Amino acid sequence: MITPQNLARWQSAMPFWLSVLLIPLSWISAIKGGFYVLLLPVVTWYFFAFLDGLLGKNLENADPMAKEEDLFWYKLVTQIWAPLQFINLFSILWYATRAEHLDSLERVFLFIGMGVISGTIGINYSHELMHQKNRMERWMGDILLAMVLYSHFRSEHLLVHHRYVGTPRDPVTARYNEGFYRFYLRVLRQSPVSAFRAEQAKLARKGLSWTARENPFWRYWGLQAGMLGFAAIVGGWSGLVLFLIQAGTAIWQLELVNYVEHYGLTRKHLGDGKYEHVRPRHSWNAAHKASNWLLINLQRHSDHHYKPDRRFPLLQNYTQADAPQLPFGYPVMTIAAMIPPFWRKVMNPRVNEWRESYYPEVTDWTAYNRRATPMPR
Repeated sequence: MITPQNLARWQSAMPFWLSVLLIPLSWISAIKGGFYVLLLPVVTWYFFAFLDGLLGKNLENADPMAKEEDLFWYKLVTQIWAPLQFINLFSILWYATRAEHLDSLERVFLFIGMGVISGTIGINYSHELMHQKNRMERWMGDILLAMVLYSHFRSEHLLVHHRYVGTPRDPVTARYNEGFYRFYLRVLRQSPVSAFRAEQAKLARKGLSWTARENPFWRYWGLQAGMLGFAAIVGGWSGLVLFLIQAGTAIWQLELVNYVEHYGLTRKHLGDGKYEHVRPRHSWNAAHKASNWLLINLQRHSDHHYKPDRRFPLLQNYTQADAPQLPFGYPVMTIAAMIPPFWRKVMNPRVNEWRESYYPEVTDWTAYNRRATPMPR
């Protein structure tokens, strides 16, 4: 039943549904070919950056005690995304491998664009879903991660990142002066191992071996194998290659964001392998309106670490007084991260200002700039 209250709820949530428009854009890219295959990266990276400049920032906060029924339209867009992405990805995979008007290069760029959707939207929505208590939502998150062959991200994020962020124990906290490409190779090597060991330790505390059926890695591997097999069935060997290009692009997108979120921010070491509690100051934030629509408020990152299961429309904005702020939203900052000398020029002075502001008593940051002894599990 349409009531003024329900209509107001829909209108409030509507900007966060802009991501759905990327689906018809992906079909325009596939059907038109040519320069249209660049449509998805251009819209996602550059158009939303332009909108950020045009629309400015949103500093308002929703009532964190809002009722569940007030969040229906916000939750729905994340809950329906897994089936939408699955249908769209494999339909275009089937179409592109049979479309005679697309040459090999156009197919590659088309699936780079598909990876932009899977990474910018799919992984981001999986991040929202994996934090929820509802079992079906967590399953949807697993399916989205399986579509990009990065299922271990759930274990790494929940068991390692949230616990050890801002310390040497967290692989995805970018060290001060660490360029993105070095960070990226390190994370690809360390994160799967870190995630597996975290699950292994969790099982050991229950008296179980890593081979126990309770180990989620069995589910991860099964879902990923299913996705690869289906890609081969739908598109043959060329379809499998295109699927891998999509997955690789999505992973690249994710790790760019991970790099930006905590670059150079470290929790104070208290001695004996202990660190201070996570605080708002340990995450970079951005209040830019349009990119927060696209990324469902991921840029309100400090509040996410404060309340990890808080639904995205309820995440609170922090000011410079409480948490460090990025000069631009993620679309711009992730592009900057791919140019390490430029990134250092922009961000290193901000990290140094952050250190002077929050930790004036620390006079020697040398130990924080290199990989220290990992904390005990």
